[in-house]
Amino acid sequence: MMNINYFVLVVLVLILLICVFLVYKLYNKEQRLEHQNQVLLNENKEFLNRIHALELENSKFTLNPHLFKNTLNSIQGYAFRTYQVLEKLGSVLDYILYDSNVSHTSIKEELQFATNFIELNKIKLSPLFDMRVRVIVNEANPFYEEPLLAPLISAYFIENAFKHADLQSKDAFISIIFELNDDELDLIVSNKINKTPIFSSKGGIGKENMRKRLEILYGDACQLKYEVDSEIHTAHLKIKLRNVKDKMRHS
Repeated sequence: MMNINYFVLVVLVLILLICVFLVYKLYNKEQRLEHQNQVLLNENKEFLNRIHALELENSKFTLNPHLFKNTLNSIQGYAFRTYQVLEKLGSVLDYILYDSNVSHTSIKEELQFATNFIELNKIKLSPLFDMRVRVIVNEANPFYEEPLLAPLISAYFIENAFKHADLQSKDAFISIIFELNDDELDLIVSNKINKTPIFSSKGGIGKENMRKRLEILYGDACQLKYEVDSEIHTAHLKIKLRNVKDKMRHS
């Protein structure tokens, strides 16, 4: 009888120890899960904060960083042109960092930026590439030096031409035309389309966002048309400067 009681006691002790061990394991598991859950909550909060910050920046115009990376790589390969290229790069960055902080800039200043920006991107092209730039502007035009344009308004169209153009085919080309006639400014950018683009189409602010930005800035004083014909993409921006001036006067 005593042996049986002893055996039962041993079994009960073992069961108790097993229960304590299981409770301890469950407690540890619960603690680990709670810690993991807290880590996930913190990571999710940080992720949401990053998304929010990106959403705030999404409506702003941003130059594709890949273009500057390629530019810097090209600078290394063309050492004999380093000074001129760095001078253009400095002018572009000065305009972006300082001059573009104003609400409006003149055609003269925007053309200077656009010319430097085009020259900066041209160093990635073969010397034989068909690059066409025409500036048809009468500097005596009264609208030439008036601050009527949103800074960097030309950058989106120039950047897209270099980003999406076919740069390899024999008939590849990029054409950029600035024309000031009386009170109308035309920017016409054409290029042969690259069927296998290097850059993602998600870069930049996108066509629809650009339309919205122009509508907010200029309303009826601006027209933007896109055309695709025989693998050639053309963007045509027309700004009626007199209407812009009248709108600014009454705003």
